[in-house]
Amino acid sequence: MDAPTIQFPCDYPIKVIGDATPEFTTQILDVMLKYDSSLCADKVRERASRKGNYQAITVLFWAMSADHVQRMFVELKACPGVRLVL
Repeated sequence: MDAPTIQFPCDYPIKVIGDATPEFTTQILDVMLKYDSSLCADKVRERASRKGNYQAITVLFWAMSADHVQRMFVELKACPGVRLVL
């Protein structure tokens, strides 16, 4: 069975999980804005872990291509405090 193909450009959800620090959200959104300048608050959701040690940010961004997504993943993973990018 073939894997489903993604038709680009499209809205693409990205989840970033990392250490809950005051600058975490800002640094993640700064990277995301480089790849989607139309990003707005209604496309961003934040959630703290039960004990407050970690933060999850889910962003629906406009992806132009698979390469566009891959480059952003690499940059997000290089951010301090990021534990996982999905």
